[in-house]
Amino acid sequence: MMIKIYGMITCPDCLYLMDQISGRENEYEYIEIGEHVFKLKEFLRLRDSERNAEIFKDIKATGGVGIPCFVLENGRISLDPSDAGLEANPQ
Repeated sequence: MMIKIYGMITCPDCLYLMDQISGRENEYEYIEIGEHVFKLKEFLRLRDSERNAEIFKDIKATGGVGIPCFVLENGRISLDPSDAGLEANPQ
């Protein structure tokens, strides 16, 4: 099993992560949610599920989308790149 990352190429934080995972396809699966509506719906089901409501509550309250989003190997959802062994965009 590997870590899934939901993101979009137009997101600066996602682009920053893409550089870090380049060549590490055996560890990370990057899911470009803007590529196809099915991938977007997959992410929205995850984000909007009652089970994950608390994780995305603050992001949604400020109008954010909630990407990059990480599904860790144990199934836990996180919005923190360090939980996935990656560095956040220093902006």
